[in-house]
Amino acid sequence: MMGMTVDEIRNDFPILKRKVNGKPLVYFDNGATTQKPLQVINRITDYYTNDNSNVHRGVHYLSQIATEEFENARKNIAGFINASSREEIIFIKGTTESVNLVASSFETMIDEGDEIIVTVLEHHSNFVPWQQLCYRKKAVLKVAPVDGYGNIDLGFFKSEISEKTKLVAIAHISNVMGTILPVEEITAMAHRYNAAVVIDGAQAIAHLPVDVQEIDCDFYTFSAHKAYGPMGVGVLYGKKSWLEKMDPYQFGGEMISTVTINETKFNTLPYKFEAGTPNVSGVLGMETALKYISDAGFEYIANHENELLDYATSELKKIEGLKIIGESANKTAVISFVVDGAHPYDIGTIMDQLGVAVRTGNHCAQPLIDNFEIPGTVRMSFGIYNTIDEVKTAVSALEKAVMMIK
Repeated sequence: MMGMTVDEIRNDFPILKRKVNGKPLVYFDNGATTQKPLQVINRITDYYTNDNSNVHRGVHYLSQIATEEFENARKNIAGFINASSREEIIFIKGTTESVNLVASSFETMIDEGDEIIVTVLEHHSNFVPWQQLCYRKKAVLKVAPVDGYGNIDLGFFKSEISEKTKLVAIAHISNVMGTILPVEEITAMAHRYNAAVVIDGAQAIAHLPVDVQEIDCDFYTFSAHKAYGPMGVGVLYGKKSWLEKMDPYQFGGEMISTVTINETKFNTLPYKFEAGTPNVSGVLGMETALKYISDAGFEYIANHENELLDYATSELKKIEGLKIIGESANKTAVISFVVDGAHPYDIGTIMDQLGVAVRTGNHCAQPLIDNFEIPGTVRMSFGIYNTIDEVKTAVSALEKAVMMIK
């Protein structure tokens, strides 16, 4: 794919050719989920057409083929994020399940008075599990603030991480503002006090190269569907040393070594955390999607999406009464905004009638929205297949929407 044009890339995404309300679809809701290329669609179809079988449990030919493909995908996905071992890759439904898995397993490691640190910009999936864990264990939840530009307050981490800190949970990229957090620096601060670090990489995996060994995080998680892969599947990376000491999140088939009437012994890694029949087709689709990203190259992705971000930002700022929420100098291709006198929902509804798909609301990040004292935002989030012409169409639709509302 190296050297392909955006028009050639768009040909891989059949949904982009459809119309919405009689208008060509402009899809700017990639932060919620990305569209899927034919390569991913065909890979899933091929599995169900030719190789469908349950993995790990059969001696027959199809089971062996499916198992080999499934485990080869684990190896390749480990390579994509530079995990040190395939045993550190746990397949789960998505980022939400990953965070809940870690929170559940950490329940026995958190005592009354211990502290967990999150940020105010977290998605609910990386906020509520820790909040609820603190409630149950009478631990203390500390929340790092952001400044007016959406940058995280590093001074907070420097002053608040201590011997009481057991875990730090942070997003790699804000799903609302696109702010890229200094995850390596925060991880280093946490590790000085032996605190574990959990990184929500759902918004990062399709936009930035991720090297978990370089970051040195203890856990990193992402969902395939935000990286041009299928829904209902994702990855939890965990350092082997942590995974070995953690208790399983669910119980059932596959995660068992032996069972007697009086005792159960759990399977080795990574299967200890993979109870039940896995989403084999989803894992193969995810592997294909990550290969698609690799083939495109992160240099191309960054250049292309930054061009869209810069152009859209400059055009949106020309609209009277529009305010962008989160203007960090270090951000990726997400723009959230409000317009004086116009509710985000109304703007989004009118833009949809004009064929432009954007997100409205609090984006499952209500503490952040409350922090800015706004009802919500309109969010445009860009992907590998979006174009400058689509930005022009969206800005025109927004101008019409604002004019109709006001």
